[in-house]
Amino acid sequence: MKAIFVTGTAGSGKSLLTSRILQYYEKNSSFASILNLDPGVESLPYKPDIDVRDYVNIIEIMKKFDLGPNGSMIMASDLIASKIDQIEDEITRVNPDYLIVDTPGQMELFAYRTSGPFFIQNINAEDKVNIFLYDSTMITSPTNFISVSLLAASIKLRLGLPTISVMTKTDLIPDKIDQILKWSSDPVLLEELIGKDSNGEMYSLTTDILRALNLGELIGELIPVSNATEEGMVNLQSALSRIINLGEEVED
Repeated sequence: MKAIFVTGTAGSGKSLLTSRILQYYEKNSSFASILNLDPGVESLPYKPDIDVRDYVNIIEIMKKFDLGPNGSMIMASDLIASKIDQIEDEITRVNPDYLIVDTPGQMELFAYRTSGPFFIQNINAEDKVNIFLYDSTMITSPTNFISVSLLAASIKLRLGLPTISVMTKTDLIPDKIDQILKWSSDPVLLEELIGKDSNGEMYSLTTDILRALNLGELIGELIPVSNATEEGMVNLQSALSRIINLGEEVED
């Protein structure tokens, strides 16, 4: 089994991309299934094969422990980790070739608490990969692009997985896609543009971050994808194949 984790900021399109990846595998006669890891989500664009909401109930946690929404989500995240054996048994029963893991909308619940890395380490899969989503509407300025790239690098270091960087919602800003892609591949140009947009302390901080990201090769190739039109899905699947299928390409 290959495990594909989908991460990104709230509203970046994780659940919809998860459904698109499932559809792509199904279209190519591959057996894929979805694990929903968000205990607080109310509706999903797919029917999960394994769902953590079957193991924890946010409303019951709020009532039982007198917690607010954020506190209950934190407790639910920790409780999910304690259910890893039961979840693993359910995954084994489904026995997919590809397990697509839709992580919580509040990314910090998965990535920055011990439960997230623990979950990744204890999922029994031959290969594991993380897809980090850049919300294209949030990276239309050089400074914002650097900020999200820093977050992506932090997630990569925290989870310890090979990471594919995907720029979502490209259909919303078609006139800026080429510009953003150029930033991701040309750090010299990006630093020049930062100099025009900022000065003083902000310039020093942003350029220092950019140079550190480049030194660690933590800004990877961005793959533009539209969940609405499915444009770019072939390129995403090719990237997945290179990592988890040892170069075995998925057909268009």
